[in-house]
Amino acid sequence: MSISPTLALTSQRVMTSRGERPGAILICGEKILDVVSIQEIPSYCPVEDIGNDVIMPGLVDTHVHINEPGRTDWEGFETATKAAASGGITTLVDMPLNCIPVTTTVDALKQKLLVTQDQLWVDCGFYGGLIPGNLQDLESLADAGVLGFKAFLSHSGIDEFPNITEGHLREALPVFAKKGVPVLVHAELENGAIASEDHSTYKSFQDSRPKSWENNAVKLLIQLCQEYGAQIHIVHLSSSDVLTEIAQTQNDGFPISVETCPHYLHFSSEHISDGDTRFKCAPPIWESDNKEKLWSGLENGIINFITSDHSPCTAELKNLDAGNFEK
Repeated sequence: MSISPTLALTSQRVMTSRGERPGAILICGEKILDVVSIQEIPSYCPVEDIGNDVIMPGLVDTHVHINEPGRTDWEGFETATKAAASGGITTLVDMPLNCIPVTTTVDALKQKLLVTQDQLWVDCGFYGGLIPGNLQDLESLADAGVLGFKAFLSHSGIDEFPNITEGHLREALPVFAKKGVPVLVHAELENGAIASEDHSTYKSFQDSRPKSWENNAVKLLIQLCQEYGAQIHIVHLSSSDVLTEIAQTQNDGFPISVETCPHYLHFSSEHISDGDTRFKCAPPIWESDNKEKLWSGLENGIINFITSDHSPCTAELKNLDAGNFEK
């Protein structure tokens, strides 16, 4: 080791590539030099033991909706980044919607950066947005430092961030390829749904956003990725039906990537009680077999990583009292 450590931080719970075990991190100034066993700590190095507190790498969450400026009653940068830090997340990337104005121009990005001053407790990056009518803003946003562009193929949930069409994507993909930035797509294409008279069941919510919406959208994105060679990232994948096609596209060398979320890996739709609208998310949560296939996709590297899709709102927006999944 060319640089000598000035501190060894020890714990009984150090997360390593081989799992959790007793160990230490060797530190010099603000740099972590190495992760070692307790027996490997140099004799000259001061030691600080933190007992059973966890030492682990800082996590990166690339899918977060912080909502500031404009909707700070939902959440703002100070509370969001404090919560991230307390959970072991040291870097997050903020989505371009739910804030007002939405981040679809350089001016809007500047407004967002301004309100982050003295509020960030972790590192934070930002996405721009692709919406109808802002094609001329994409290059300048990329030059301003956004890490990618978010787009929706179905209604985003807020009117300020309208969804795009296949045509809009075809116009924008050459720009993204030129600038070397990904487009992150909410992959649902509305193509009909089953109407239900009882909106208290989770099945009624699934029927209103069937798997075919996501499956068809992913197939379109695969086709466009193959045509344009631009990096396309599928956000919050919930349907396991498309894993084989995604894997084939990746194996063929096309730049398509995928994330899923904890709620799709942990919950199963058959265990969601009637009226429990806390589980309303888009795309919906599916059955246990689908969940297990997502886990397999993650373990096999088809799904590249997990994100939170952290998107807070006030409790009344969840309609907990009504128990109606369609509101």
